[in-house]
Amino acid sequence: METKKQGNNWTAYYDPETGRYFAEIIYTSREGREQYNYEITQDIYMRLGTFGDDTDNERLIKSEKMTYSFENTMYGTLGPERTVWDEEANESMEKTVRKQEKKKKG
Repeated sequence: METKKQGNNWTAYYDPETGRYFAEIIYTSREGREQYNYEITQDIYMRLGTFGDDTDNERLIKSEKMTYSFENTMYGTLGPERTVWDEEANESMEKTVRKQEKKKKG
């Protein structure tokens, strides 16, 4: 099974060691950066990338459980705002992303 899927603003990951699925949505512009992480289901993961419009992929991801958000924009607060709702899921996603990066290099 494919362990990474990607669109314009989103990336989804599958970790075969833990059987968990994660997704992140990142918006970057000259106004700042926003990042939102989600723990998603296998069904959602399988459907990602099947839409003609990437906005539909983002909507699908956003229907799942958000685990982390980071906003550093000129329209937000005076400084970066970081919120973690599920520390364990956030750490698991970070490990999964590192595995993908290691796999890509090696």
